[in-house]
Amino acid sequence: MEQFTFIKKNFGFGCMRLPMKDKEVDFEQTKEMVDYFIDHGFNYFDTAHGYIGGKSETALKECLTSRYPREKYILTDKLTGSYFNKEEDIRPLFQSQLDACGVEYFDFYLMHAQNSEVFQKFKKCNAYETAFALKKEGKVKHVGISFHDKAVVLDQILTEYPEIEIVQIQFNYLDYESASVESRRVYEVCEKHDKPVLVMEPVKGGSLVNLPAEAQKALDELHGGSNASYAIRFAAGFKNMRVVLSGMSNMEQMMDNVSFMEDFQPLNEKELAAVKMVCDVYNNMHSIPCTSCRYCIEESSCPKHILIPDLFSSYNAKMIFNDWNADHYYERAISNNGKASDCIRCGKCERVCPQHLPIRDLLQTVAKEFKE
Repeated sequence: MEQFTFIKKNFGFGCMRLPMKDKEVDFEQTKEMVDYFIDHGFNYFDTAHGYIGGKSETALKECLTSRYPREKYILTDKLTGSYFNKEEDIRPLFQSQLDACGVEYFDFYLMHAQNSEVFQKFKKCNAYETAFALKKEGKVKHVGISFHDKAVVLDQILTEYPEIEIVQIQFNYLDYESASVESRRVYEVCEKHDKPVLVMEPVKGGSLVNLPAEAQKALDELHGGSNASYAIRFAAGFKNMRVVLSGMSNMEQMMDNVSFMEDFQPLNEKELAAVKMVCDVYNNMHSIPCTSCRYCIEESSCPKHILIPDLFSSYNAKMIFNDWNADHYYERAISNNGKASDCIRCGKCERVCPQHLPIRDLLQTVAKEFKE
């Protein structure tokens, strides 16, 4: 792929799940991870204003931008709809992001979490036009979008705004043929419009790392890499993929990912057959396909303070992995927050869910399983 050759490799550091210590970003471990990443020839970093409750951008200033010359890294940030209500709000927000990251420009600026509803708000506020103006001023090098909806919506956006240069999508082998996420169809729309692709959630929020026993057996028989390696290499193996992001939260994950992406090789036929077997196992299970992106609680302001991803994770652990700790973790999640049964069905969470999950109904299922 010839576009954006200044991106050195096809693997990026997603900064949504940085290492934490006492509810703060662990700067020392993050610095080690940044150094290791750059020392091995990688240079793409991805953040957003709301990541880690606003701490991701400032962590990058502390651990990356204040320690390396600007030409050593590629920095992507995003314009998130929950932080502006009118056109006049956008430039001050953008400047605050530059300041938080400690840079004078962003290499990529993405219109964040675009779906049919969010897109209408961005249009109403002239968000795309503002981003293109910032590009002309040199404060943004390239404008793109981060997308969470069906293929038909992406086709509409790229048709209305052909100036968009790159598209970030959720793409992994479990969602490839998903009727709700439509990874394959969304990717094909990017191909149709000749847009290079950035991949988020290649391991589906960790779901493709911690596999049920039957699925794990399929990968173990390969006698090869880590579970994450097969997921990330699957996503990176498509010709239009420019960068696959991984939200790494410790040095072990960083070292593992770098080990197989430094000299990237796509999955071979035997490996592709194995990941298909993993999909078959999951498709025969009754799990909640939540990626723990936390949009439902960070951007929807749940009025009952329900930690929805935590409750779904506990439910999946109990249903799929027979985890005896699931009840304990569930109790911890509701100790100072709402229970699943506290849901008042306002629907705020569903409007921002990238997976389009019927969260209100699922919370009833969770409440029943944990006998509330």
